[in-house]
Amino acid sequence: MKQYKIIFTTLLFIISLSLVGCSSNASESEGKQKVKVAYAQSGKPMSWTNEAGEAEGYDVEVLKLIEGKLTDYEFEFVGTTDDDLLIGVEQGKYQLGVKNAFYTEDRAKKYVYPKEFLGLSSIGIVLREEDKDIEDLNDFAKKQMTLAPIAANNAQYTIIEEYNQSHPSNKIDLKAGDTFSIDIVQWVNESRVDGGIMIESSFNEKVLVENAPYEKFKEDVVYKEFSVIKTWPLFNKKETDFADAYDIALQELKEEGKLSELSKEYHGRDLFEVLDEVER
Repeated sequence: MKQYKIIFTTLLFIISLSLVGCSSNASESEGKQKVKVAYAQSGKPMSWTNEAGEAEGYDVEVLKLIEGKLTDYEFEFVGTTDDDLLIGVEQGKYQLGVKNAFYTEDRAKKYVYPKEFLGLSSIGIVLREEDKDIEDLNDFAKKQMTLAPIAANNAQYTIIEEYNQSHPSNKIDLKAGDTFSIDIVQWVNESRVDGGIMIESSFNEKVLVENAPYEKFKEDVVYKEFSVIKTWPLFNKKETDFADAYDIALQELKEEGKLSELSKEYHGRDLFEVLDEVER
């Protein structure tokens, strides 16, 4: 009987230690709402996974600053594909997603768009050097040039679709692609198409920076900006409180000049300087 008492006492001691440990862990995360933030891994310099396996990029760094201001939230960054991000946020697998996303009415039905936009992106046409006289979508359409296919769920498709709707007598031949994104630089350089829609910072990363994948083509292809567009995070429809908290934190960051600093770092220029001219 004495031996059983010793065993019982020992078990109580072990259980009490375990409870203390659990209490300690709970207190560390007490009041924190954990959220999964999906980011597109192929969106450098807006978002990608670096060599250390960590999330990086303009979108990611803004969210890290926001997390620092939101004491009630704890972010877990999950790198994924564009398609998985869109489906995952819609279905609640992720509470928030960032992918240099533009606003579209179709997406507004599926996600919560906050009041405060995340950043700005230059969008343009990639052309062969011989076609550098093309300055905008109007010029491109007038010459009846061929455009690289764009996935219908890519907001860039909506941009061209909107252009066609407002220019019924000078439309661009818009084709829906089978995949979310294609290798625009390669397609244009090989003359498979006359041009392709691309984000400036992505073009720079692929062509102009040192040791870029297509650095050898930098004399053969050109980028012509036709617009600067606001970019947004996508929240799951249930995350209205989270989106409201984001709005407060982001407004503070804008006032502190943090977004301009990150724009210079990741886009190569402060796109907020042209904000007054941004229509979309």
